Amino acid sequence: MTAVTGFMPAGLALTVRAMVADSAKGPRPSLTETLFALFLRLAAIVSLWFALQYWAMLTGFSFGGQGRFDLLPPAWKAAYTALAVLFPVAAVGLWLLVSWGPVIWLIAAATEIAMHEVYPSTFGVNRLLVLTHGAIALVFVLFRIALFVQRRRQARTVRTDSP
Repeated sequence: MTAVTGFMPAGLALTVRAMVADSAKGPRPSLTETLFALFLRLAAIVSLWFALQYWAMLTGFSFGGQGRFDLLPPAWKAAYTALAVLFPVAAVGLWLLVSWGPVIWLIAAATEIAMHEVYPSTFGVNRLLVLTHGAIALVFVLFRIALFVQRRRQARTVRTDSP
């Protein structure tokens, strides 16, 4: 009969301990990297919210059906359908922390900023939206600078050819 430790036989427990000790241990993410990942996930939630708003408008669920696709002027049709596709794709990319997520978000945000700043007579003025996108972009750039500086410091301290 085999001895049982906790919920598994002793032989299996030794095998599991050996496997854990043999596993590759990667470096733990720094606080800056963890906060950056959290920031990207929050940006993904915001992007998904924007996407849901565009889809609700285009399908007639918001504004009492006044913003349905078939009732929109051509400029609004082009812009709103592009944003209804770009924002969910950006949300997925941001949530998965892949490199193309911020790029797609930047395209969508630049489109919205251009809509409200370059063509205010067509799309109206929405300063809060422009400021929101600007704030997200600024925080993103600050995180990237902080990560760059942190990685340069780590590279200097880890060098094996240092005198």
